[in-house]
Amino acid sequence: MNLLRKTWVIAIAVMMGACHSETLDIVSPNGNLKITIEPSEKNASGETSFSVAYKEKNILSGSRLGLETDVQKLAGNLKLKEVSASKRVIDDYRMITGKRSLCTNEASERVYSFENETGQTLEVTFRAYNDGIAFKYGIKAISDKENVTHEHTTYIIPKGAKRWMQQYDPGYEKFFPLSTDGKLADHPDVDKWGYPALVELQDSVFVLLTEANIRRGHCGSLLYNGDQRDNYQVYPVGQQPVNNGQWESPWRLLIIGDLCDIVESTLVTDVSDPSKVENTEWINPGMVSWSYWAHNHGSKDYQIVKEYIDLAVRMKWPYDLIDWEWNEMGNGGDLQDAVKYALQQGIKPLLWYNSSTNWLGPEPLYRLNKKEDREKEYKWLSEMGIAGVKVDFFSGDSVTTMNYYIDLLEDAVKYKLLLNFHGATIPRGWQRTYPHMMSVEGVYGAEWYNNNSILTNRAAEHNATLPFTRNVVGPMDYTPGTFSDSQHPHITSHGHELALPVIFESALQHMPDRPSVYDNLPEAVKHLLSELPTAWDDTKLLAGYPGVEVVMARRKGDIWYIAGINGTNEPRTLRAPLAAIPVSGKQVSLFKDGTDDRSFAIEENIHLSDEEIGLEIKCLPRGGFVAVIRH
Repeated sequence: MNLLRKTWVIAIAVMMGACHSETLDIVSPNGNLKITIEPSEKNASGETSFSVAYKEKNILSGSRLGLETDVQKLAGNLKLKEVSASKRVIDDYRMITGKRSLCTNEASERVYSFENETGQTLEVTFRAYNDGIAFKYGIKAISDKENVTHEHTTYIIPKGAKRWMQQYDPGYEKFFPLSTDGKLADHPDVDKWGYPALVELQDSVFVLLTEANIRRGHCGSLLYNGDQRDNYQVYPVGQQPVNNGQWESPWRLLIIGDLCDIVESTLVTDVSDPSKVENTEWINPGMVSWSYWAHNHGSKDYQIVKEYIDLAVRMKWPYDLIDWEWNEMGNGGDLQDAVKYALQQGIKPLLWYNSSTNWLGPEPLYRLNKKEDREKEYKWLSEMGIAGVKVDFFSGDSVTTMNYYIDLLEDAVKYKLLLNFHGATIPRGWQRTYPHMMSVEGVYGAEWYNNNSILTNRAAEHNATLPFTRNVVGPMDYTPGTFSDSQHPHITSHGHELALPVIFESALQHMPDRPSVYDNLPEAVKHLLSELPTAWDDTKLLAGYPGVEVVMARRKGDIWYIAGINGTNEPRTLRAPLAAIPVSGKQVSLFKDGTDDRSFAIEENIHLSDEEIGLEIKCLPRGGFVAVIRH
């Protein structure tokens, strides 16, 4: 019996060894991406890791895998125990908001089971998509009270590679400066970085690092490179409980390809849980008039609130946001009067709230934190006719805060309230799971013209970086379309500002300037802003490079909106190739920079023929344009 048993063990080992050598890889459906798993026993470093090849060229090597809890270490010397057969994952779904209404993606998936020296198991599920890779961890508890404490996932970036990363900030309101050494020029000690992080691994081959599908009990994570500047370790911001005997991580995402692949990807929602909202007819994207940018204390004044409601009527925008200090409203009316007035004009009001979790700041406080208080407040809002709430000042990415976001979203469904999160974390796929999450700030946006003078000189470059970084992962409430000045001036052109509501995706697009400014725009510009969609059927990047320029095309129905911005301080010709857009027999309206940065040059009824291969638009420094192509 002993000899027979040994014979079987040897046979199984031989079969497993052959299986490992032949089947450890996982390849994307189109064959462009290949993931190679490198078990510790076959790795000179003694670490379990993976490498990625793109179009048969190695682009990432030795990216480490592993987890730790407070009672087990599942990292380092892990033995590969089992590998599942490759299976195809296909997901077709519809989005109410975002860059594409019909999303289709497919992947090859394999599950790798590793075992540590004491026999405890770590499962890693890998998916190879055509536009990137995703992986997640799964563990079983060995203690009644167990918490995930550390993650060993580490991405090894090629030395000298260009990278655009923001210093980690709980509100995600930082710039994405270009670096080649993993440091900030003015703060070289910074070693924590927020998602998403863009890296040019090789010439015109990029990876965008982020995460997705945060569920109840998860915290968010960041990237840490304090040990080695080219090594970025996934760093959860807190402990995560292992409940019901098992735990599964969020997806770690690497969107990979050229810049078109990055910008057009829906990988964040592809791996996120499907919608939990059955009846969605009340979820409607749209433009919003908003007084805060021009009048910091505007919501205290009933007459100013009425002016913005009237602006929404004239501009045919469906929403008006009544921001902080609405509880102190005076000068002829209170909140009830303002809501009644808006509804009489056919405008749906939105209302600001303090999350009461971070900077306590302005009232009202503590109305949404406890479930019973939240239900009471939501019921009151729904009965009054409020269409949605903007919740501000969150405290970071902890489990507690992530659970609170989910509480706010889940309880809002019953009362048909839209949600917009400010002072908040970035989107990680909730726009699919909870489609009434319409937008998230998580960006250094136009509000900062109110706070200091920094944005004035950095806005053009920053705006030309965001489409490749922050806005890739989900809606971004930047509040574009500021044609006049707030406390601090802007030096981007009118053409640049007009392009931003097309280039920046947000299902609620807040238009923040003064009513008189919009009223005095050329009629053709006003008409464009009156009909501009805020959710799209398709999105294509036509040209661009981070911080230099962006040319984006978005489609709603059979109308294409093409917008471009110049991120530099020099005149620049932006080119919009039209090969990917059917243009024959269509008419174009073109809105571009005028003779100075505060004027437009408008051309209408331009006819495009089959021979047209693209548009070329001369832009001012920090300039821009919008082209509308329709039948």
